[in-house]
Amino acid sequence: MLIGGIVGASLMICVVLICCFARKKSSSRTKHNMKRLFSDASGINIPIYTYKEIEKATNGFSEKQRLGTGAFGTVYAGKLHTNSWVAIKRIKHRDTDCIEQVVNEIKLISSVSHPNLVRLLGCSMENGEQILVYEFMPNGTLCQHLQRERGDGLPWPVRLTIATETAQAIAHLHSAIDPPIYHRDIKSSNILLDYNFKSKVADFGLSRLGKTETSHISTAPQGTPGYLDPQYHQNFHLSDKSDVYSFGVVLIEIITALKVIDFSRPPNEANLASIATDRISKGRLDEIIDPILNPSSNDPWTLSSIHNVAELAFRCLAFHRDMRPTMMEVAMELEQIKLSRWVLGEEINCEGASLEASPCSSSSNLSEQPLSKGINKNGGVQNRNGLFMLQMSNVGFMNLMEKMKDHSPVSVQDPWLSEQSSPSSSYLLNNVTH
Repeated sequence: MLIGGIVGASLMICVVLICCFARKKSSSRTKHNMKRLFSDASGINIPIYTYKEIEKATNGFSEKQRLGTGAFGTVYAGKLHTNSWVAIKRIKHRDTDCIEQVVNEIKLISSVSHPNLVRLLGCSMENGEQILVYEFMPNGTLCQHLQRERGDGLPWPVRLTIATETAQAIAHLHSAIDPPIYHRDIKSSNILLDYNFKSKVADFGLSRLGKTETSHISTAPQGTPGYLDPQYHQNFHLSDKSDVYSFGVVLIEIITALKVIDFSRPPNEANLASIATDRISKGRLDEIIDPILNPSSNDPWTLSSIHNVAELAFRCLAFHRDMRPTMMEVAMELEQIKLSRWVLGEEINCEGASLEASPCSSSSNLSEQPLSKGINKNGGVQNRNGLFMLQMSNVGFMNLMEKMKDHSPVSVQDPWLSEQSSPSSSYLLNNVTH
């Protein structure tokens, strides 16, 4: 009897050990297969995490660590073995086996590097799950700040800097890569903000490679209502100008802080692009400027720069794509608008001084000279003096950071990824001003 019990216990231990070994071997085999799949797809070299590591990092995908849910998955805050915060995107299960498609997306993201594009830090492909690991953005999305879901609103210089950085990132995708990448889902909720409110464009789930030999590619329209290029919706021709249209809507959001789609507004004003094109064309932009910006005669630069950005947005929203500027042109124009504040400051300082005694006489000519629009390797736009940052007093920036800190890292209760929009594209198309 005793011997039988010992034998039975020994057998159970053996079975448990065999199961553990088999599971470990299976996990190792899966990881090996993923590495081989990545090695076959040249250019992919990112860490591969086990499902167990991801599960532990998110406390079993705890609701408390959920950052947000979008069309393609749910994002959680997590801490991996490095003990630093990361954003873990758990891709929704689709109808067909899509590991190769996810690998394609990973390859796409891995092929680009720019300071204003969110970085992919790793992935996991076990247990039928497709999981991507990104750098963590503690200050949420541009959309959240514009809608006052985080903080009390951003000052205009910060908004303009975010717009310029975002434009440079998209221009990099369009112009510095061969073949180019069309993002297809540019929107304020896909523009993330780091500790210093630096812009990071995210969510490449809909991105596609463009064809260099043609001006567009044909694909079924996908994207977010309110941001969708009406010509793309009409003829299925996706081009770099589709991203330009979406970015034009973002510029209007930055100026007005209004929702892109809002059915509480009159029916003919539910679509923000429709409101903006109407007001700008009639010279009534002041009616929709975000009141918190409060441009006045005491700050001529803010008022003039808002109007300049609005005029640029108006061109981005042209119905015919050939009438829209390229993203490189948009990025350069925004950089010029930023630098105009510095030039204006120089001119004001020189007003009281005689031309003979003033050291400003030569630098004031900057307003008459075109910027040296050099494009660096990262697709950034740089003026002759290498100036990228908008001048902003240290005191002003510290005050902004102080206001934001209560809404900053690490508040995983505030969702920062895009929520799905519901209105149909056909309805919105009817509201676009042609």
